Amino acid sequence: MEKLFNELVNTTKTLRGPDGCPWDKKQTHESLIKCLREESEEVVKAIENNDAENLQEELGDLLLNIVMQANIAEELGKFTISDVIKGINEKLIRRHPHVFGDKKANTPEESLALWRSVKEQEKKLKNK
Repeated sequence: MEKLFNELVNTTKTLRGPDGCPWDKKQTHESLIKCLREESEEVVKAIENNDAENLQEELGDLLLNIVMQANIAEELGKFTISDVIKGINEKLIRRHPHVFGDKKANTPEESLALWRSVKEQEKKLKNK
């Protein structure tokens, strides 16, 4: 899987590179908002229609948008796709202390309460 993901990242970098696609090279965070909204809605429709084949395709389109956004951020010196992946993985571990820590949650409601509690603590620390 890692190899496939790296291939996707490299493909999108090639598309934005000097010999790449004029449309892809022109894109910015802002110009991709419309595509992001459209692809997100198409994912929702595929789920609602219970259409696994279309869902797979639409998730790919959504992933492309995410990777492109990260590539643009990297070009601007802001962050990389690796930073995005590392950040979400750390957040998942922090917000699931009932799985990765010493807390207990026996129901979905208890799990959600722990998630919200950790999220609120994170907010307070950010605002200091």
